[in-house]
Amino acid sequence: QVVLVESGGGLVQAGGSLRLSCAASGRTFSSYTVGWFRQAPGKGRAFVAAISWNGGSTYYGDSVKGRFAISRDNAKNTVYLQMNSLKPEDTALYYCAASTLPPTTVMSLYSYWGQGTQVTVPS
Repeated sequence: QVVLVESGGGLVQAGGSLRLSCAASGRTFSSYTVGWFRQAPGKGRAFVAAISWNGGSTYYGDSVKGRFAISRDNAKNTVYLQMNSLKPEDTALYYCAASTLPPTTVMSLYSYWGQGTQVTVPS
C-alpha cells in the first residue's frame, strides 16, 4: 500500500516557476515508477511526466518538454516536478501516481493516486 500526498501548487504568473512535491508513505516506494498527470477544467486527465524507480529514466509529455523536470529522492520518499516557464495552459489540478511497472503514459497502469494540488497561471 502506498499513500501519496501532493504539495507545492499555487498561483504563479506566466513565465514563473513552481516545484511540486509528491510525498509517499510505504517502505517499498523506492521500487515504484512515479508519474505526474494533470487535469485542466473541462478536460480529461493528461500525462505530464514519469520517472523510473531509480531515477535513471524520465519521460515527458510533448507540451512540457524542455520546461518541466521530474526527479526523485528515495531517501525522502519524495518525487518532485520542477515547472519553469509556466503558461496559462498549464493551469490544472496536478496528480502524482505510482506504478509497479516501468514508466508509462497510461493512467490505468498506475495503482496509487494522490488527491492533487492546484496550479493556476492567470492569462
